[in-house]
Amino acid sequence: MKILSIFGTRPEAIKMAPVVRALASADDIESVVCVTGQHKSMLDQVMHLFDITAQHNLEVMQPEQTLNSLSARLFEKLGPVLEAERPDRVLVHGDTTTAAIAAMAAFHQRIPVAHIEAGLRTGNMQQPWPEEMNRRNIDVMGDYLFAPTAGAAENLRNENLAGRIIVTGNTVIDALQLTVQRIRSDVALQQLLDAEFPFLADARRAGRKLLLVTGHRRENFGAGFAGICQALAQLSERDDIEIVYPVHLNPQVLGPVKAMLSGRDNVHLIAPLDYLHFVRLMQHAHVVLTDSGGVQEEAPALGKPVLVMRDVTERPEAVASGTVRLVGTVPARIVANVAELFDNAAVHAGFARKANPYGDGRSAQRIVAALTGVPFTEFSSPAGASVVGHARA
Repeated sequence: MKILSIFGTRPEAIKMAPVVRALASADDIESVVCVTGQHKSMLDQVMHLFDITAQHNLEVMQPEQTLNSLSARLFEKLGPVLEAERPDRVLVHGDTTTAAIAAMAAFHQRIPVAHIEAGLRTGNMQQPWPEEMNRRNIDVMGDYLFAPTAGAAENLRNENLAGRIIVTGNTVIDALQLTVQRIRSDVALQQLLDAEFPFLADARRAGRKLLLVTGHRRENFGAGFAGICQALAQLSERDDIEIVYPVHLNPQVLGPVKAMLSGRDNVHLIAPLDYLHFVRLMQHAHVVLTDSGGVQEEAPALGKPVLVMRDVTERPEAVASGTVRLVGTVPARIVANVAELFDNAAVHAGFARKANPYGDGRSAQRIVAALTGVPFTEFSSPAGASVVGHARA
């Protein structure tokens, strides 16, 4: 059986890496990898970290590309790859433009599509945008729908989709466990990573704790990012918080962040990090403030409280378990929630339970077992709801 795995962004690569490694070690599978290059340097870092080689690299990324121009290039370049490889199945992940166009291109050639991380929903086509639409479209075309949780599987059943639904857990937990083990087992690596973050030692000497921030979502461009930056500016006035923000290179993120937060002694606006460095920072964080999807899954597995700067989430399980809270982008709400976690040790302890509703580190094994017809127990996860409320004060 020939499986063609197609991905193109850093988050996809992280979550696909354990699957690609498992496919490569399976006796009955010929594994082929195609990266689109929707991200470039960040994608290369992940490929190197997990020792993955791509047989096809489409290098579609262009400066200031639009979603339509990116989609057109993906269709144009994926067609010849599919015709040359003629895989038995195409494997895509998540909700990116790469995943959506790859699934459609395979569907046009009557090649079955398996969707990893199927079934996540917010119920709002504008949040996250365009990812909610992408994910729904891929699920319609998928013949295997690998749902990370019971709640995601229930979403798929409620939509009467024809694909075979299998609860696998989320492969990001596989990737996270591999990375944590690598760091834990190598003291020299720990020291090397920490030496690249001198602000950690400064914060310890000053008695400050780390607030790790990530933010890049399109729906937060404009007023949303202005609100986020206003909140961080207020929080930077506290003498017990050290803020670290690896800033996305998109001008709509980089511009307002630098304009509103540069020049503050306890705010560190750093370049985007590779996965190894980011996991190390998560290990050091006291609180994580994010609008990311994957971080909502990773940080709770490390016992880190997560505040999500969105009004809805397609990942409800950690919210239900009490380790993640939705706070939106209103400055007062962000500040109040961060302050509570820094000021109230009992509230922080309640958040910081190591809750892992997203995986047990064997998701990739379940996916490969399903593709090869080998029996393997489904992941037992909390059911969750398809949509989890709204941001709270």
